[in-house]
Amino acid sequence: MLHFDVNWLSIFLAMIASMALGMIWYMGLAKQWMAATGKKEDELMGSDGRSPSPFIFAAIVQFIMAYFITILTPVLMDGVINPTNGALVGAQMWFAFVITSMVLNHRYQNMSWKLTLIDGGYLLGVMVLQGIIIGIFGQT
Repeated sequence: MLHFDVNWLSIFLAMIASMALGMIWYMGLAKQWMAATGKKEDELMGSDGRSPSPFIFAAIVQFIMAYFITILTPVLMDGVINPTNGALVGAQMWFAFVITSMVLNHRYQNMSWKLTLIDGGYLLGVMVLQGIIIGIFGQT
């Protein structure tokens, strides 16, 4: 498989869906997340709270996540791209790389386990949701 021979629309749709999931996830857990960070809102989003840069970075990195789920699903699942295989690859990548890195960093930074659970749970949702969408729309 060529690295650019992918269904770019499915990658874009997966990125959009995971951004929507983030909106819902963090709106529902805003107070708990803020408390778990140990910071005030102006310390996180800038003094005016209107900086678009966190959302721009989120879109970029979630696009990259979706791209690699697209690339790795057929490799790891004997060429079969479907929602189940996409979700499995997303969950495996989350367990192997995302949550392990997050736990490592949060322990050195002495961050709350609640923050790890909130952010880690969201990223598990991102990668599974992206895998499902890639599985549905990912055939080129």
